Amino acid sequence: MKDEQAKREGKAGADVKDSRRDRLKSALRENLKRRKSQARGRDDPGAASSERADVSLDDAGEETPGQ
Repeated sequence: MKDEQAKREGKAGADVKDSRRDRLKSALRENLKRRKSQARGRDDPGAASSERADVSLDDAGEETPGQ
């Protein structure tokens, strides 16, 4: 009787491990996709954020008093 309970608990434990492994696998996959997307965004030379930074630097040079 104890052997049957141990077998059932072992199967339940294996199911829990499998579901945990699946969740971790999908979380890692999503994390990798997000990191790749972020890296592509940083490598893009025509990104809007870098254009804004260039414009703000140009504007700051024009507004200096005494010139």
